[in-house]
Amino acid sequence: MDDMDALSGRLLVATPAIESGPFLRSVVFLLDHDADGALGVIVNRPLESDVEDVLPDWASLVNAPVCLFDGGPVGMDSALALGLVADAVPPPGWRRMAGRVGLVDLDGPVPAGGSLAGLRVFAGYAGWGPEQLEAELAEGAWLVLDARDGDLISPRPETLWRDVLRRQDGDVRFWATFPDDPAIN
Repeated sequence: MDDMDALSGRLLVATPAIESGPFLRSVVFLLDHDADGALGVIVNRPLESDVEDVLPDWASLVNAPVCLFDGGPVGMDSALALGLVADAVPPPGWRRMAGRVGLVDLDGPVPAGGSLAGLRVFAGYAGWGPEQLEAELAEGAWLVLDARDGDLISPRPETLWRDVLRRQDGDVRFWATFPDDPAIN
């Protein structure tokens, strides 16, 4: 891949080739992709833990559902926040990753109301070593699709995998109807 940074800010959508594990039917927002590997967060795995219980000062800024999200199998003991900036002037502690999406410094001051259009807090992240993601793409494990701002703050993350597939052109959209267990089809 000549321009590997082109994947930053895009979605990785798991194909039915991923039959089990943490990436089954996952939607990953790629934060970074370069020669050293890739880093992203799974945006469709809400956890039962409320943000209020872990980061009470931030809970009022988090979009529904107001819970932590399972960002991936790496670093589950740490929190990472993505914020969707509301206007051209981002709040302090916000670092642009792609478009209006940026990392939010959870150790910094809580941004003033209205500066963020949305916020999600993730426990852990998804990571790939050098050329690992490229190999998985070549195997057909992932689709690389354009992200929409609403994908990151979807009020129904449990339907996001199907929703993202349905909005695609061509035959890809039919994967949204792939049964949970093809053996009983």
